[in-house]
Amino acid sequence: MDMNTIPNAFDEVIDNALYWVSDHGEGLFDFIRALLEGTYDGILWMLQLVPFYVIAALIALVGWRLMNLWSGLLAGIALVVCALMGLWAETMSTLALVVTATVLALVTGIPLGITAGYFRSLDRYLEPVLDLIQTLPPYIYLLPAIALMGFGPATALAATFVVAMPPAVRLTALGIRQTPHVFIELGQASGLTGWQMFTKIRLPFALPSIMAGINQSLMMAFGMVVIAGIVGSGGLGETIYGAVRTLDIATSINAAIAIVILTMILDRLTQSAAARSKGRAD
Repeated sequence: MDMNTIPNAFDEVIDNALYWVSDHGEGLFDFIRALLEGTYDGILWMLQLVPFYVIAALIALVGWRLMNLWSGLLAGIALVVCALMGLWAETMSTLALVVTATVLALVTGIPLGITAGYFRSLDRYLEPVLDLIQTLPPYIYLLPAIALMGFGPATALAATFVVAMPPAVRLTALGIRQTPHVFIELGQASGLTGWQMFTKIRLPFALPSIMAGINQSLMMAFGMVVIAGIVGSGGLGETIYGAVRTLDIATSINAAIAIVILTMILDRLTQSAAARSKGRAD
């Protein structure tokens, strides 16, 4: 038997399956593309509706409330630097991509994580799937998305959604499972219903872990958005990709600085929010 027979047969099955899905699901994927791009366009429109200094001031205010005055001022000044580098539109486009993909990942991942936290059997099935998603190179998810939805923000959002979802699922499930048993027994003895047990006992204890999942999902989304610049996602990722192709070192460095600024700001804000939620739970 030719050693290439089995790999070639496997490749043919994958290709045929992708062609079949593309041919028979064209309407569905057109709808998904329109939904993703419509959501992204709406968020981007809101971010571009106000001047850069207003958003910088709002981030400074939020940073002050969540961290301290000095950190808030630094966050606001850092955003002004993005505008001074001439990359404000690209920065807001990247922020819109990250926010859209992360919200979609959380809307899917948190309920799934809550369910997995209650049902260990589901968690056992999810674990290898999540391991596979997190082990594969991120750019792999761009290929089927390109085949099904073409180039553009929708493809970037779909791939980023897949990459950003596992941390939310894992850490939400972990938080639900780590509720102290003594409090569960206390709730049962008090006659709490299942919903009351969840909202008054399990959810408050799980909130710090859920917030950590949100933070990790954001970080994964940022990493993927840069890679997704290859497919014409817009934003700083596409700016870096274009600069690399033309050897425009200055632009690539400026875009990289803007990504670092945006990533660090959102990372610190979500970490501070997670620390506050943990303090309330304690």
